Amino acid sequence: MALGVSNGTLSPLNGKPNAVSTQTDQKALKMDPLPFKETLADSKFQVMRILQSLDRVKVVKETPDYIHAVFSSKVFHFKDDVEFYFDQSSRLVHFRSASRVGYSDWGVNRKRMEDISTRYQKEES
Repeated sequence: MALGVSNGTLSPLNGKPNAVSTQTDQKALKMDPLPFKETLADSKFQVMRILQSLDRVKVVKETPDYIHAVFSSKVFHFKDDVEFYFDQSSRLVHFRSASRVGYSDWGVNRKRMEDISTRYQKEES
């Protein structure tokens, strides 16, 4: 599946329970987007700062309104794609976190994004 933003939307989820997104209609996989900080730059800076503080993550693509990071699991080195789309029109940070392989992830993607969301909302602009 192609990653990235198309017409203001991150790629749809594949229906497996090993993912979450702020832009899905699948209730069990939906999370709330994050509000912008003061500006797009402030919002993106906070997300990048959080990503840089976490283990086993590599930012693989960054554009003015998008970040794609890859997280690797500690033991088996499974890869999860985590994307952030900074929607200037709605002033919201949308995200998508999905495992590349398998079916279940034991809630890892949801827990990761809940942690990132909590850290983001605690940060000062």
